[in-house]
Amino acid sequence: MNLTISGHHLEVTPALRSYVEGKLDRVMRRFDQVTDVRVLLSVDNLKEKDRRQRAECTIRVKGGDLYAESAHEDLYAAIDELMDKLDRQIVRHKDKLQAHDRVAGKHLA
Repeated sequence: MNLTISGHHLEVTPALRSYVEGKLDRVMRRFDQVTDVRVLLSVDNLKEKDRRQRAECTIRVKGGDLYAESAHEDLYAAIDELMDKLDRQIVRHKDKLQAHDRVAGKHLA
């Protein structure tokens, strides 16, 4: 699995990097067919202070790509929200793959 963590208008500190990796471990435990993960952390120059910190992630898995983004006033909260969204997407993707296999077996019998 390739992991790329980059920052836009933001320096990715070792603390941020380890926090993202720790949260990604939770998501990766659910699905082992992940080939590439790209995380982009950014700070937007918006007039609204409450949605300034953004976190985006693209995960390449067998069968497609999963994408999620989150914006919050705190970058750590944006990362938490992003990982929750990705976790739900991974579970849904995994259920679709497993349900597809079961339906094919019914029709053969």
